[in-house]
Amino acid sequence: MYDQMAELIEGDGELVVSLSAAEKLEAAHGDLHIPLSAIAGVEILDDVRHAVPGWKSVGAAWPGRFYIGTFHADGSKTFAAVHHDQQRGVRVRLRDANFDELVVGCDDPEAVAESLADHP
Repeated sequence: MYDQMAELIEGDGELVVSLSAAEKLEAAHGDLHIPLSAIAGVEILDDVRHAVPGWKSVGAAWPGRFYIGTFHADGSKTFAAVHHDQQRGVRVRLRDANFDELVVGCDDPEAVAESLADHP
């Protein structure tokens, strides 16, 4: 279904959540560009499909299966990109950004967490 899934790319002082064309349509959102200075912490998630909090305001979701878009819970705002075939991922906590956190499914969450660990 997807020619590519969301990727977290670090470079030029920012973290980019790069979305495929299908993800951009589903999320009603383009790629996200977040200053590395906004990263407050990174958490490895062993069950990323059940880690997306709250209710969907914009995007697509099937609880427990996939989440793509913006979600709200208890006054916080999360951007999620999680697909049905992704068991693991990361939660990136943010400060002074448009979102309070990112929840993204990925094949190697340890590598992602390690690459972002120097920025909080």
